[in-house]
Amino acid sequence: MARQASRKRGNPKDSKRRGKKKISILSSEKIEYVDYKDVDLLKRFMSDRAKIRGRRVNGNDVQQQRVISRAVKNAREMGLLPYTSRVTTQRRGRSDRGDGPRRPRDEDRDERTEETELPEGVEVEAAEPVEAPVEATETVEEGTE
Repeated sequence: MARQASRKRGNPKDSKRRGKKKISILSSEKIEYVDYKDVDLLKRFMSDRAKIRGRRVNGNDVQQQRVISRAVKNAREMGLLPYTSRVTTQRRGRSDRGDGPRRPRDEDRDERTEETELPEGVEVEAAEPVEAPVEATETVEEGTE
């Protein structure tokens, strides 16, 4: 019975699904040294959100992935690559929330600017407009003394 427990568990179809192994960019282009200043090469190993792609996705072996991750981290530290990259998504309208219709913003502003009543005995003086100081310039003509 111990021999039966040592059999591999799982579906035999799983081994057929693996497909062809991905070839590394470094191997295919015969790159021996990965420089942190080579931003174009390093961007090929990063996602659109500036994350380092995994080894399985890139097709790198373990040593290549270490070298690439170190180079990307150095480039980030030097400011050549971003730590994150924002990806904006379009938001849907609020109609699906069920909160009901919203008031336009103009109505909100009108309500705030209405005059409020003050308690008896309190008076507010209107501020007078302040005029900007005018600089006087003298024109001196030569030879008219």
